[in-house]
Amino acid sequence: MKNLISQLLASAVSSLQSQGVLPDDIQPSIQVEIARDKAHGDFASNLAMTLAKAARMKPRDLAEQLIAALPEHEAISDVSIAGPGFINFFQNRQWLAANLDRALTDPRLAIALAEPQQKVVVDYSSPNLAKEMHVGHLRSTIIGDAVVRVLEHLGHEVVRQNHVGDWGTQFGMLLAYLEEQSVDAEAELADLENFYRQAKQRFDESPEFADRARERVVQLQAGDKACLALWERFNRISLGHCQAVYDRLGVSLTPADVHGESAYNDKLASIVEALQAKGLLTESQGARCVFLDEFKNAEGNPLPVIIQKAGGGYLYATSDLAAMRYRHEQLHADRVLYFVDQRQALHFQQVFAVARLAGFVPESMQLEHMGFGTMNGADGKPFKTRDGGTVKLVDLLDEAEERAHQLVSQKNPDLDAAELRQIARAVGIGAVKYADLSKHRSSDYNFNFELMLSFEGNTAPYLMYAYTRVASVFRKLDRSMTSVEDLGPMQLEQPAEAELAAHLAQFAQTLEYVAREGTPHVLCHYLYELAGRFSSFYELCPILAAEQPAQKDSRLRLAALTGRTLRQGLTLLGIDTLERM
Repeated sequence: MKNLISQLLASAVSSLQSQGVLPDDIQPSIQVEIARDKAHGDFASNLAMTLAKAARMKPRDLAEQLIAALPEHEAISDVSIAGPGFINFFQNRQWLAANLDRALTDPRLAIALAEPQQKVVVDYSSPNLAKEMHVGHLRSTIIGDAVVRVLEHLGHEVVRQNHVGDWGTQFGMLLAYLEEQSVDAEAELADLENFYRQAKQRFDESPEFADRARERVVQLQAGDKACLALWERFNRISLGHCQAVYDRLGVSLTPADVHGESAYNDKLASIVEALQAKGLLTESQGARCVFLDEFKNAEGNPLPVIIQKAGGGYLYATSDLAAMRYRHEQLHADRVLYFVDQRQALHFQQVFAVARLAGFVPESMQLEHMGFGTMNGADGKPFKTRDGGTVKLVDLLDEAEERAHQLVSQKNPDLDAAELRQIARAVGIGAVKYADLSKHRSSDYNFNFELMLSFEGNTAPYLMYAYTRVASVFRKLDRSMTSVEDLGPMQLEQPAEAELAAHLAQFAQTLEYVAREGTPHVLCHYLYELAGRFSSFYELCPILAAEQPAQKDSRLRLAALTGRTLRQGLTLLGIDTLERM
């Protein structure tokens, strides 16, 4: 609706420009907001106040002219002026009800496919295969996956890219140790963290082992068959650990989506050659670098983008440039999204600039770093184990499920063990994911089990319970919320009905925003507001005890669309719904 009103106002501005009321050279940013006081309208715009100076008119006078120039539309029942010059719009409830009735008959809830559709490469999760996944990998994995789901739902062709860390000097150490432990390698690698610590200890304590590890790095980079066989064995087992976590989290990444650093190993020399041919490389202290004037240090000197170290080794920048070229030349991406820690912002700004300067990607290809903040403990300090170590992701999920099990057991002591475990799994995993997704990705957040497992506030348990309330209405009638064709049309008579309906109509616009900005928290907030509006509607507008059959049918339709929207929204966030809790 806000988009429609913006379009109507844009048309009014063009009309006034053609009449000479407004200057031709202005291109206003039209803001439309949901009105706080519904007595004055459903939506409001301050456009008249922002253009009054350019028009040399009083805001209220300009507002009158804008209203007079507005094209008529059946979605708008009335337009008025309030205060110093706000333009208020009243939504036509009959038009709104008819549109929601149509959404209810559509499997996609009337969510239109995006135009134009794009091929979007999404780079997310990207764990280091030298270690087990820890809490630091959670944000990239689940934020990226939620955005992927929304993009696909809107019709974009999405290519998942799990750019795992499966190359580099540390693998020489790991391969040398794997070679030593070859007899019990499978058992040793069951605990990757312990395996890594033991390998590191051997490296630090044994000069002979350290020399052998360095030899393995050289052999690996040279393509030695025996070394590559060990490396492939390690990666296969390590990736198995990752996939088990993905499956448990309900993340849509698969082994086929893995395209790690090693995939670009034989392309790195050509990246250096291409940059050299473009005259972009400068030698600095033996390293080969690109210096860009737009990136300077505190002293005003250009910052280097190191492409090749003095010893000939390559860095993350080199493989990232190779990945960008591959994503353009081989994948033909229109847009590439990188869900990587916010602290890497400068790195991505630099490599994006180098990639464009070198011609590795065209100007038309969108490169976007979707940075995220850190996850801290409840005390606001870095999330660590009691002994100061890194928290394994599997341990975090174990605890979440166990806490959820205790909570659900207290509320539902009569449930059988299997159903109780199923509910606890959905609630525990959903709570962990939603607690992260509901925060703006660019901000840090504090991990707190008590808050995230609460049935009050903006939490997964609250939203999951809201869905079960809708499901219970239809269960009492022994009917499905997807089969409502026999019910009479919606009639938005009461304020609570109109409030709920207006919010339901904003679902499509919410998904479009999430796809554009990569911000799942906006969808979380939408669903939380939807659950709150349904709760008010449920209390103020009896459904099963409605006074008239037509009123009951209308409210059942509103409830059905609410339930289906909650389920669809949570599914796009990667969170399961339950029919009962």
